[in-house]
Amino acid sequence: MGKKRAYRQRNQRGPRKSSPVVQGTLRVSGKGRATVETAEGVFAVARGGLREAMNGDEVRVSLVRRGGPEQVAVVRDVVSRATESFVGTFDTADPLGVVRPLDARLRHDFFVLPEDTSVARLGVRPGDVVRARILEYPDRRSAGVATLDARLGSSAELDLGVESVIASYGFATEFPPRVLEEAARLRLDVAGALAADPLRRDLRGELTLTVDPTDARDFDDAVSARRLPEGGYELGVHIADVSHYVPWDSPIDLEARGRTTSVYLVDRVLPMLPERLCNDLCSLRPDEDRLTMSVRLALDARAEVMSAEAFPAVIRSHARLDYDTVDALLEGATDAAHLPCATEHAVDVATTLRILDEIGRLRRERRRERGSVDFDTREAKVVLDSDGHPTGVSVRERTRATGLIEEAMLLANEAVARMLAQAEVPAPFRTHERPAPDDLKGTLPVLRELGIIDPATEPDLVAGSPFALQDVLAAARGTSAAPLATALLLRAQKRAVYLPHNDGHYALGAEAYCHFTSPIRRYPDLVVHRALKALLHRTTESREQRAVARQLPQICRTCSDVERSADAAARMTQKLKMAELFSAHIGEDFSGVVMGCERFGLFVELDDTCAEGLLPVRALGDEYFTFDDARMSLTGEESGRIWRVGQRVAVRVVRADAASGQIDFALSGRQ
Repeated sequence: MGKKRAYRQRNQRGPRKSSPVVQGTLRVSGKGRATVETAEGVFAVARGGLREAMNGDEVRVSLVRRGGPEQVAVVRDVVSRATESFVGTFDTADPLGVVRPLDARLRHDFFVLPEDTSVARLGVRPGDVVRARILEYPDRRSAGVATLDARLGSSAELDLGVESVIASYGFATEFPPRVLEEAARLRLDVAGALAADPLRRDLRGELTLTVDPTDARDFDDAVSARRLPEGGYELGVHIADVSHYVPWDSPIDLEARGRTTSVYLVDRVLPMLPERLCNDLCSLRPDEDRLTMSVRLALDARAEVMSAEAFPAVIRSHARLDYDTVDALLEGATDAAHLPCATEHAVDVATTLRILDEIGRLRRERRRERGSVDFDTREAKVVLDSDGHPTGVSVRERTRATGLIEEAMLLANEAVARMLAQAEVPAPFRTHERPAPDDLKGTLPVLRELGIIDPATEPDLVAGSPFALQDVLAAARGTSAAPLATALLLRAQKRAVYLPHNDGHYALGAEAYCHFTSPIRRYPDLVVHRALKALLHRTTESREQRAVARQLPQICRTCSDVERSADAAARMTQKLKMAELFSAHIGEDFSGVVMGCERFGLFVELDDTCAEGLLPVRALGDEYFTFDDARMSLTGEESGRIWRVGQRVAVRVVRADAASGQIDFALSGRQ
């Protein structure tokens, strides 16, 4: 009775002020959190405020305050739907079928009605993965209804973990028929390309070669090098001429513009371009003529750039080399006679590689002098067998072979960026801001604990001096503190993005930078190629280039956003397979380093595999622990024992969940 009376008294104060209503696009994360992007700003969706809306929908929302100063959104109604079909697992709930989306952002199951014949027609069984088409969307009174368009396979045939990641990020797995048809019509016509473009040069007589990972399938960059008679070097970087085959606004271009990047998952690649292009016409395979966009640089004896020119070309690669082979040659473990190329080219190929190695070493020195910051990182990749099951981990580090190719690509990217920036040609520049002082300041307590920063260096580090970063990384190099110092300083960096104007690149110390060297797998590189051709052919004011300039801001935003999603998806699939791998090592002990610290425990990275898992606070001892956020440490209140980042620990694997990618540790008996 008291509650009813209180309710009436509140209502007697008069009508509530109506909440503002705005319209925007709903974005749901895989963890169930959601925001709505509106003209008035981006608002978090209140708990329970999603209602029947789904990711990507255009919605009208009320803006309300619930227990805090910030306005949050509650969905009122859906204006238009973004999802028409989805991939999910099929099950039965007699007499209905049920499709549960693999996309974690679609938080509704859909029923297949008894009279729907698609289940029988496609031979779908419980547990199968299907593509479903939505017939009725869920609302507040009824569930959604779908029909089945295709059976993709059984749960035993498909890796549901990876499939769920693909679905949750919305990556395309197939090309539309019109795109495949256009790709099938493309032909290599070297004579026609040379005749059609007077600027295209025939470089088939020059020795060029490719150097890539052992498992690479597409080869989009080739290099050449020689010593100049007057001293110094000539470096050639030759990049597949994708823009020759993919004109602006063509079906292939529109599809690539939507995808923006190839996505490299643990067990597959979701390519930006059809296979006809990325693995055939635009792949710089040895002993085959290929069209390229080439950059030729003249370098002095210190590898400083004296001049650079760009032009369309035709090349014929003389050798397809991998990093391991090149490293073996440079380290003296093999010789020219054992290189995988024609015998008559072997000595010249070996000489070219040694020249490239010299250029690479000199360029690293020149970049350090101008303030470029190199982070020595390790990249761990789970190795899978033919059935997709993990068998081990390959940890890739920077070597002389990877370094010489990296330096050549950096030189080409920077040279093209300078050309476009000086001519004020609209293009997607790759920009990287100076890190925020507060973010750098937050690294100091841990860097002090590690003993790798001089107090006199601290003000310069906080100010973002790249030379101070170099000093800290140099002090850590070769010590157990190196992985943590690198990780800390990397986390303090801003993320590089694409912008329609040049703002320079902080980490590289470059006044202008763009991505030019991978148009097979990155859409910004393809746009840069077109911009460079327009500059060379003096067509920068053409209708096409004006159209590109109008769309460039959106292209840059989309490419930056999808790049983040592609990186996150790649990491997630690696985590899934890493956990699957360690599920066979429950109870085994490993050594590692504490790379992160939270109130709930320590994140430990294992030495040999870079696998990361959680050592929960309950596993540290039967006592309370005080968390120090600044020093990233946990201290036992009774024992006084301190657990901190950078500390070496021996751990035992106690749990590995392949479905979530989570690995849990306990302290090893070797502690």
